[in-house]
Amino acid sequence: MMSMNVPSSPPARRRLRDRLFVLGLLALVGAGLIGLASATGWEETWAQLSRLSLIQIGGLLALSLVNYLLRSWRWHMLAGRLGLPTAFLQNMRHYLGGFAMSVTPGRVGELVRMRWLRRETGWAVERTAPLVLMDRAGDLAAMAMILGLAVSLAAGGIAGALPVTLLALGAAVVITRPRLLSAVITLSYRATGRFKRLFGRARGAARLLQRFSHGPTMLAVLGLGLIGWMAEGYAFHLLLVWLGADIGLWKAVAIFVFSTLAGGLTGAPGGLGGAEAAMVALLSLDGVPLEVSVPATAVIRLTTLWFAIAIGLAVFPFAERKSLEGLA
Repeated sequence: MMSMNVPSSPPARRRLRDRLFVLGLLALVGAGLIGLASATGWEETWAQLSRLSLIQIGGLLALSLVNYLLRSWRWHMLAGRLGLPTAFLQNMRHYLGGFAMSVTPGRVGELVRMRWLRRETGWAVERTAPLVLMDRAGDLAAMAMILGLAVSLAAGGIAGALPVTLLALGAAVVITRPRLLSAVITLSYRATGRFKRLFGRARGAARLLQRFSHGPTMLAVLGLGLIGWMAEGYAFHLLLVWLGADIGLWKAVAIFVFSTLAGGLTGAPGGLGGAEAAMVALLSLDGVPLEVSVPATAVIRLTTLWFAIAIGLAVFPFAERKSLEGLA
């Protein structure tokens, strides 16, 4: 039988393009940090990194783990409120496994969580979409509140923090108000005049957000997000203290949260590039030398974003296998 070369399908080409984009972005971020480190002298950079012990690195990872576990618990609570017939460990598996896709374009981590839910429960994506929306709204609202508090308590404040805070809060308000979100979706459809079916599904998902309009649920969503993200902000403060650049708790928290939000606003997967650039720039403006700000940025991103990805990669195969068992 004569073999034929089958051209790559559009989805395959898209996946290849996305991977190349992420790899290129990672290369640029790495080159930028390496360039800054070399400009300030490798000896100074390594001297700062050598000040950190394994116990201290473990402490940073533990604080990040607090964030991920609390947000996983929030996901479980929201899933129960939505009516999903899923157990606690099952929801933890879905949430943590989705972190494997944190630096893929288009929030693929959230899409794969919905795929697992569809396989295991039979619920269509439009029925589980409100869970993703409320989870994202919880993060935005918590981070906006932390940033507002930190900026008000930190000496000197941060230029540009107010619009970023308002954008995050505004997005959280729209997402958590079913009628408002439905109105925004309707206006978007009228403006484009296209994708009628997609916008119709989005409006259906927006109506399901009414399930979360429950005082105790909203308080729990906000409280767990506040504690979780504050844990990572505190980790950044500890890191700077250990590197000899104590700029104060609230200024460190403000810089960490602002940089994370600013990186997200760039649209890059995981905020790559934008978050690192904002963090180095803000630390430098606060008088922290590059030989400290560059390794501090690299370490905090490794112990937050890349630690989450490592957890996701460990959980992902198990979550995928369990979801396929649900199809059997």
